[in-house]
Amino acid sequence: MERSQKSILTCMCQITKGDEILVLDKISCDYNGVTFPGGHIEKDEIITDAVVREVFEETGLHIKNPVLCGIYDWLLEDGARYFVFLYRADKFEGKLQSSAEGTVRWIKKDHFMQEELAEGMETVFRITNSENLSECFWIRSTKEEILK
Repeated sequence: MERSQKSILTCMCQITKGDEILVLDKISCDYNGVTFPGGHIEKDEIITDAVVREVFEETGLHIKNPVLCGIYDWLLEDGARYFVFLYRADKFEGKLQSSAEGTVRWIKKDHFMQEELAEGMETVFRITNSENLSECFWIRSTKEEILK
């Protein structure tokens, strides 16, 4: 049985301020819609450091004490496994600013599901706001989600 597999590691963070959450209106040729700030984890980078760095690059905010709350993953067509480490944070400082990734803005948390969400964000939101869910494996061919 093969025990190694090419993997792509990414991270994403739901940032809260009272009853609001920070969203990113992502503009990209292959992934558009409302999402949370985040991005790729660099080689040899600590995952928590990556989420802090990515949030700063995309929002101008320095988050403090991000908490890992789940993983969302799937297989790519080439057989590589794509992981998104999901975080929450409610402590931050800095001046909010948009980036080349898209526009950032605060919305009421209970309005999130009415937004034009990027693919998979409904599930990401469920995981980042659940005490019982911590993982979703998405089967791309059937669009089935296995939640644990």
